[in-house]
Amino acid sequence: MMCGVRKKKKTAILTDLTWIPIFERKMVGFSGDESAPFFGFLGAAAALVFSCMGAAYGTAKSGVGVASMGVMRPELVMKSIVPVVMAGVLGIYGLIIAVIISTGINPKAKSYYLFDGYAHLSSGLACGLAGLSAGMAIGIVGDAGVRANAQQPKLFVGMILILIFAEALALYGLIVGIILSSRAGQSRAD
Repeated sequence: MMCGVRKKKKTAILTDLTWIPIFERKMVGFSGDESAPFFGFLGAAAALVFSCMGAAYGTAKSGVGVASMGVMRPELVMKSIVPVVMAGVLGIYGLIIAVIISTGINPKAKSYYLFDGYAHLSSGLACGLAGLSAGMAIGIVGDAGVRANAQQPKLFVGMILILIFAEALALYGLIVGIILSSRAGQSRAD
């Protein structure tokens, strides 16, 4: 440092919004409640995650039954794969609702309020949790059913009927999810 020479401090002028706290910032071109998309996307994630958890559990549990039954009666393996297929369909239900919800979230095109976010959240939870419970039912029935079918072939029709009713639980969740998702956007007249 040279004697007698002082350096000037540089002061920067803030031209952006970095100094404004995050909760006070406004998104440019955004209309509606800013936290609402969080709940909508949470609903889409819940639909897919919980439905896939049910599908995975149902596939794994009934797959174990098919594998153990196939050791003694390998000719019945393809006939006993029905619970695995029915469990896999549960993930598709969650995917359908997740796509419906995520396409409905576009706050720059149309106002998105908390009502809409909550409608999408409840839609995703309804479908996802119904898929999870149906997957658990399909897994347990599929495991016990294919083992029992190996010992008594007359039980096959009864097992299929029980699996159909278990799958219907997820279908109810899908239907309610679609209805709840369609309610989004009806909170206010724009």
